[in-house]
Amino acid sequence: MPDPDRARLYEELALESRRYLAAYVLFNQAVADHLGLHPTDVQALSLLTAGPEPLTVRQLADRTGLTTGSATRLVDRLERGGYVARTPDRQDRRRVLVTPVPERIARVTALWDDLGSTWQTLLDDHSEDELRAITRHMRRAHDLSHTQIQRLRAMPEPD
Repeated sequence: MPDPDRARLYEELALESRRYLAAYVLFNQAVADHLGLHPTDVQALSLLTAGPEPLTVRQLADRTGLTTGSATRLVDRLERGGYVARTPDRQDRRRVLVTPVPERIARVTALWDDLGSTWQTLLDDHSEDELRAITRHMRRAHDLSHTQIQRLRAMPEPD
């Protein structure tokens, strides 16, 4: 027999997750509007600066769900804005890497730093164990999201 208290918690969590995700999307839109960028451009910059290595256009397309043509246009916009540069891959000269331009990325980072201190206060009253649990949840949600994205892409489109 399912635990009714746990079921209520799942229901509350599902509702708050929907609200959180909607708020994040709208926040991302506001950041993009402030910077004069498209929301997908902001997320692409986040992906390009989150890892230790630059990405190819193909990798960026795979991670964003864009076609390679759309990802190329996205990189074109970011390159025109001075946010990225296309650089040859030293290991494979046939490949081109999309490399963030630190001086221009600093513009985005300054905004995140300004807004980030306020966001940090959300976490200030959590114990280290709670912070580890939140981090573990976010990491697992990230991984599950990628699995679900692949699943969705493989499904036939609804009528």
